[in-house]
Amino acid sequence: MANTGPAGDELGNAAVRFSSGGWKSARLIICVEMAERFAYYGISSNMIMYLTGPLGQSTAAAAANVNAWIGTMSFLPLLWAFVADAFLGRFRTIIISSSLYILLQVTLFFCSLYVIAIGQGGYKPCIKVFGADQFDGNDLKEAQAKSSFFNWMMFGNCASIVMTRFVSNFIQENVSWSLGFGIPSVSMLLALFLFLLGTSSYRFSTERGGKKNPFARIGRVFVEAIKNRRKPDSKIANTDETLLLLAHQSSKQLGFLDRAAFSCDPAEVEEAKAVLRLAPIWMTCLGYAIVFAQSPTFFTKQGATMDRSITPGIVVPAATLQSFISISVVVFIPIYDRMFVPIARSFTKNPSGITMLQRIGTGMFLFVLAIVIAALVETKRLQSTRDPISTSMSVWWLVPQYVLYGVADVFTLAGLQEFFYDQVPSELRSVGMALNLSIYGAGDFLSSFMISVIDKATSMSGQTSWFDNDLNKAHLDYFYWLLACLSTISLASYLWFAKSYVYNRPNTF
Repeated sequence: MANTGPAGDELGNAAVRFSSGGWKSARLIICVEMAERFAYYGISSNMIMYLTGPLGQSTAAAAANVNAWIGTMSFLPLLWAFVADAFLGRFRTIIISSSLYILLQVTLFFCSLYVIAIGQGGYKPCIKVFGADQFDGNDLKEAQAKSSFFNWMMFGNCASIVMTRFVSNFIQENVSWSLGFGIPSVSMLLALFLFLLGTSSYRFSTERGGKKNPFARIGRVFVEAIKNRRKPDSKIANTDETLLLLAHQSSKQLGFLDRAAFSCDPAEVEEAKAVLRLAPIWMTCLGYAIVFAQSPTFFTKQGATMDRSITPGIVVPAATLQSFISISVVVFIPIYDRMFVPIARSFTKNPSGITMLQRIGTGMFLFVLAIVIAALVETKRLQSTRDPISTSMSVWWLVPQYVLYGVADVFTLAGLQEFFYDQVPSELRSVGMALNLSIYGAGDFLSSFMISVIDKATSMSGQTSWFDNDLNKAHLDYFYWLLACLSTISLASYLWFAKSYVYNRPNTF
């Protein structure tokens, strides 16, 4: 039987293509991710309502706390990814972090939240990379399936999130907050059980082999480039052999790193360039990430002020409105994967239909439209509250912005996952996925910072804050317009850098 590329089984033997990995293992990993997403969103999706309700926090403080917690959760993967790629490996990291996730959810409330953040920090970057590792990038059919894997992983995530919105959120608001926060622990136990169930069928990456630690290799390139910065260009070692590693790529970009070639392998220099080349893309996605952070906070509070009744006896929980994002993803992912990609592929000859950066940029544009719609709806809502004749505005007015968020996620969220998996050196893919997650962490922290500053600035001298506890007196519409401007600038910057980006393609597919 044919062996796969640099992959092995749980005993360290070479993995056999027909009995390991592929969709057999990937489907199980998607189910694991679905159970984990149910656990996570069972806690996070209704957090702002819990903080402003039972804990009695102000709207601004609660939104800042939620953003800070989610931001911490999105930055911790950088630490765990280093541990996974340099020491433990992805499989063991998933086991350890999942156990933390389960065992430490029952301490003091805020302490518990940040312990959960630590557990998810290890689980999150590794599970997606481990799933993608089940496909051999050197095989044409499996390489195409790997691109599709990120779409279906997102499909599974959102299907699970929809269940969370209708089960956990309903229990939290109508039965018991304790029970509503306890169910996610059971779901995480199920996730760990399912993951261990597939151990014998997994492929384990063996790409590192006897090479030096990848962090040490790349760090040494930067150190040597600085040490050799005064040496004349004519003495820089010939780096033509790097084309053996990246045959498509010009080594002229980031040429200052070529000075490290005096004492570093040219292939290591190109690895360092591949990592550094990601920085402008990462930075220009921050405006999008700030907009992304609004749905679990202000969108939810916005919905809580509107008419949420379906019938006289049934009221929709405000957090359940977020399910429209997930439902949109569940509906649009099959359309994207089974219709859009094949049609686009016939024109572009790209296995993924469009390039990863084109996909990300399309989603960022849709997010700009979504926040503009949110601003317009909030303006109309405020006008209706000041009209003594007008009745309470229906919550269904919020559906378009939620749906557009979902469609945009199919492009940007999945696109960023694939981009940061594909464009880092193969030994640093957990770090690549952690870099992707850190975009959202930075966005949450920036959102939290902006909220705190704007709240203080707009409430000075007795004025009404943009984030007043009574949203009918607040001005969320101003905040949304500010975000629309910032995200437009971010999109323009992204397009500028994306235009000159040189892809790092380890294979020809």
